[in-house]
Amino acid sequence: MQLVAHTRGLQLQVATALDAHPAITFDVDPHASVARDGGYRIVISAEGIRVSARSPGGAFYGGVTLWQLLTPPGWIRGAAAEIAAGVIDDHPRFGWRALLLDSGRHFQSVADIEKLIDWMSLEKLNVLLWHLTDDQGWRLEIRKYPELTRTGACRKAVGLDIELTGAPENPYCGFYTQAEVRDIVRYATECFVTVVPEIDLPGHSQAAVAAYPWLGVTGERPPVWTDWGVSPWLLKPDAKTLQFVDDVLDEVMQLFPSRYISIGGDEADKQQWNASTELRERMMRLGLANMDQLQGWFTNQVADHLLRHGRTPVGWDDELLVGARLPSSQVVMSWHGRDQAHVALEALAQGHEVVLTPEESLYFDHYQSGLAEESPGQPPMTTLRQAYDTAAIPNGATAEEAKRVIGVQGDLWTELVPSFALAQQALFPRIAALSELGWSPASQHNWDGFRQRLPAELARYRALGIGYTDTAFVPAFDVTAAREGMLHVALSNQANYGEIRYTTDTSVPTSTSTQYVGPLEFSAQGKVTLRVATFAPGGFELAAPRTQVVDVSTLLKRDGSELASCSNQPGMRLAGRQPAQGPRPVYEADVGDMCWLWRSAPLGNIQHVTLTVERLAWRFGDEAQGAVVRPKASAVGEFEIHADFCTGPLLARLPLAPVVQGDGQRELNASVSTSKQNEARDLCIFATGDPRDGQWALARMAFSK
Repeated sequence: MQLVAHTRGLQLQVATALDAHPAITFDVDPHASVARDGGYRIVISAEGIRVSARSPGGAFYGGVTLWQLLTPPGWIRGAAAEIAAGVIDDHPRFGWRALLLDSGRHFQSVADIEKLIDWMSLEKLNVLLWHLTDDQGWRLEIRKYPELTRTGACRKAVGLDIELTGAPENPYCGFYTQAEVRDIVRYATECFVTVVPEIDLPGHSQAAVAAYPWLGVTGERPPVWTDWGVSPWLLKPDAKTLQFVDDVLDEVMQLFPSRYISIGGDEADKQQWNASTELRERMMRLGLANMDQLQGWFTNQVADHLLRHGRTPVGWDDELLVGARLPSSQVVMSWHGRDQAHVALEALAQGHEVVLTPEESLYFDHYQSGLAEESPGQPPMTTLRQAYDTAAIPNGATAEEAKRVIGVQGDLWTELVPSFALAQQALFPRIAALSELGWSPASQHNWDGFRQRLPAELARYRALGIGYTDTAFVPAFDVTAAREGMLHVALSNQANYGEIRYTTDTSVPTSTSTQYVGPLEFSAQGKVTLRVATFAPGGFELAAPRTQVVDVSTLLKRDGSELASCSNQPGMRLAGRQPAQGPRPVYEADVGDMCWLWRSAPLGNIQHVTLTVERLAWRFGDEAQGAVVRPKASAVGEFEIHADFCTGPLLARLPLAPVVQGDGQRELNASVSTSKQNEARDLCIFATGDPRDGQWALARMAFSK
């Protein structure tokens, strides 16, 4: 009732025994003729609406569908709602419809987590996999080991964490008390969401070793990690560590009634294990061939403890990737997706239940578009359609193996997602694609149908205050030289959906503005402010207005995200420092290689170049091994622009000395050594020096004549 009142403006009252003909009836009967506990039937007739289910959860999902029926495309708050008569029989495809939330790298408030649980339940997701421990922070209070949160929940503020803490000397800290955890679990239960905790081990454990150095191999105390990536600080696989893990899991099981407990197992960099004489001897005494098998032995001990307490272990597929085995009882989350689907197939062949969560399409920390305004994120790009087109059953699975695929899961890792606002942009609307993967039968999976239904869902997001991103529908500008003295402007959007409308008089485009039907042409001698927006049929605004100034200088400018990397690898989207005014800048950079390519740059009569750059803190951990160091011509280095290739003719050198001490964006200017004959040439632009001393990002590049 509150949901309908909040979004649709319809005030529903609970019927009493005196009400002879209630408009809506919910009937929960364990013997109801509906499929599965989560299923329901909705009957709509002149006598009213009846929702039948075998369980309260099924009735809840039927209520969600009824709310969707009350908010169809073009719905208007406060207007009368009409629903066509008919019968709906519905049930979920999978029992595990999950979202992973990483609270280890960046911390979310209890209130924000409860909001997210609310929104998950309205997408009919029923599992929150809560990643609570990592190298960068231990976020769960364990009373027997107070140093886990006293020491392990705080790290030195580095990079943009300084903005979150207010000063470099203020550490980035945060953990959840056991009382807060119980509140979250209770709240989730009311929303028919199960919270599955993840205590990652033996890898991703640097924060734990920082709290209790005896948990590690070396006995030394590392800091809680400030980098992102894969740390080599693993738990030591011995009896004392196993007792610690058992103690921690005993408290975890008291807090989380979930049948499932995740013990991670991913990305265990074994360089410290391999260097340990003690562990090599232990490995041989156990009759194991390598350290991967030692990890398997350790995981089996932990899994046995959970099984003795009636719980089911869950973990990642990494050990299967290298040919080791996991406990037979373990549910495997397979993140090595389309490119390495054999890992999921191997898990199924070994008899495991499997959750599909492929990195290529369901890692929601990956950025969603190639637009200059796109939010921070990991590469490669993961579009809305890629998420929707995920293969929920791996190709090659037999019919019997397919039955052991228990669900799908989207993952939000938060290295580059420091705020709840960015989390919402990363999740929505891709979470709607995840919802359909988990709920709807494969026979009804249809991208065109999804696109047509999405505008109504986006309208619901707006009504609920969800800060979703519209980048799938944002028109991208492609400006090129046309016939003599003219500029050619083509518009398109990623989803290839909706009506693109535009204005050239600086007014805001509306659903009645001129519709884009083909490339536009403007005189290069003039200056046109082109404003565009995308609308669904019926007038709903899919993408808010964007602006492009079109004049003779347009072809001479490039945003850094429009340039290719010199390695031809997709770059990472990195946030810069928040300026005093305007939005926070975001850069696309190939971490460790400060080098960009501009193909066929127009150099005729060019005399001057301006680069807008920013220096970012190095936080990239294992990326350090591949860092490209270029010799400096001066003490602090410079940007260089070369023609044709990176060792080609030097066109400009821009010393960094004037900007190296500043924060935020800075401009570099230089004359260009070129001529009118150089009409178009490939350019290589790079920063000299070592990126590990500070990664330079290129925001914009502009030539002038």
